[in-house]
Amino acid sequence: MSRRSRAREIVLQVLYEDDLNPDRNMATVDQFLVRRLNHDQELINFARNLLAGVRRNRGELDRLLTERADNWSLDRMAVTDRNVLRLGAYEILYSDTPERVAINEAVELAKRFGARQSPQFVNGILDRFLQKSGQKK
Repeated sequence: MSRRSRAREIVLQVLYEDDLNPDRNMATVDQFLVRRLNHDQELINFARNLLAGVRRNRGELDRLLTERADNWSLDRMAVTDRNVLRLGAYEILYSDTPERVAINEAVELAKRFGARQSPQFVNGILDRFLQKSGQKK
C-alpha cells in the first residue's frame, strides 16, 4: 500500500466517524490523524487537506453523488460506501489527483472496508463523474 493510500484509509475512518458522530471534538480527530500517520508531516498535510475538502464540499458532493447514483439515496447506502464515494468524488472534482487514480484508490478502499459488491458499486458511480465532466486529467 502506498503512503497516500494509507492516508486515504485514515481519512475514510474519520469520515465514517463524522457520519455516525458529527459532534466530536475536532482536536481529538487531528490527534488521531497524527498518531495513525506516524507523525509523517507530508502525509498528515495530505490527509488534513482531503478531510477538510470533503467536509467543506460535503453538500455539493452529496448532491452530485445523488444525481449519479440512480435509484440510490445516500441514506440507503452503507456508511462506508457513502464515505468512499465522497472521498473519491472530492479527489476527482477538487484535487490534482488524476481521475483514474482517484477512482482506483476509492475502489481499493471499498474492497478493504466495504461489502462484497462495494467495489463495483463505487466504481460505477465514480465512473459517471468522468462521463458527465467529459474532461480527463
